[in-house]
Amino acid sequence: MIDELVPDVLWSIVQPLLPRPVQPRGGRPFADPRATLAGNTSVLREGIRWAALPRALGFPSGVTCWRRLRDWQARGLWRRVWERVLEGLASKNAVDWSRASVDSASVRALSRGDLTGPNPTDRGRPGTKRHLVVDGQGIPLGLVLSGANRHDSVCFEAALDAIPGIRMGRPGRPRRRPDKVHGDKAYDLRRCRRACRERGITARLARRGVESSERLGRHRWVVERTLSWLNGFRRLRLRYERYASQFEALHLLALALICFRKLARL
Repeated sequence: MIDELVPDVLWSIVQPLLPRPVQPRGGRPFADPRATLAGNTSVLREGIRWAALPRALGFPSGVTCWRRLRDWQARGLWRRVWERVLEGLASKNAVDWSRASVDSASVRALSRGDLTGPNPTDRGRPGTKRHLVVDGQGIPLGLVLSGANRHDSVCFEAALDAIPGIRMGRPGRPRRRPDKVHGDKAYDLRRCRRACRERGITARLARRGVESSERLGRHRWVVERTLSWLNGFRRLRLRYERYASQFEALHLLALALICFRKLARL
């Protein structure tokens, strides 16, 4: 079970990034980090409670997995894992930098916490919005979380800047800017176009009252598909975590797994 959730190739990426544990004298041995990662993955995929992790399948306790999720997020581990998988895709020329798409989707937050707000599309219930940037094939490149009451355009610049520097497997500076970015009419503002211009990106943002809605999804459908992939991880369909850092950690793990599925097929 653990080998299925964390294949050898994925573990070879994660293991060098893990902090070296310091074993206290006379204390209990640390839980196997691979089994802990498998427990985090199981909760993410199945949407079960931490306490419901089956110990009989080799997982550590749910409390241990939750603590590792929190501690590894504080060390930036989940983001580095995602970046390493992205670099693996880039080294195989599997990242389409010719165009990118940006969009957002909101999820209901069951517990009020940071980065929540009244969702205008859900009767004002508290929610969190995920702003996502993907490449021309739907590979996730950047992620930002905000309250559900934040307008898409407000987080447009932050979403573009969330794209990490990705090394292409050859000498030179890492790349972090696509050639073009596509967005719907929510981004039809001067500051969004200026943000693209300042970053050397060609803006392909739909114009209100000018462009028909019939062909707006010609290139942007890939980001909607990736948002649906995120909802395929049951733990992300609702926000159970009170702290946004832990909710972000689950998102980063999901993005790493999405990219790894693509890498495993190459």
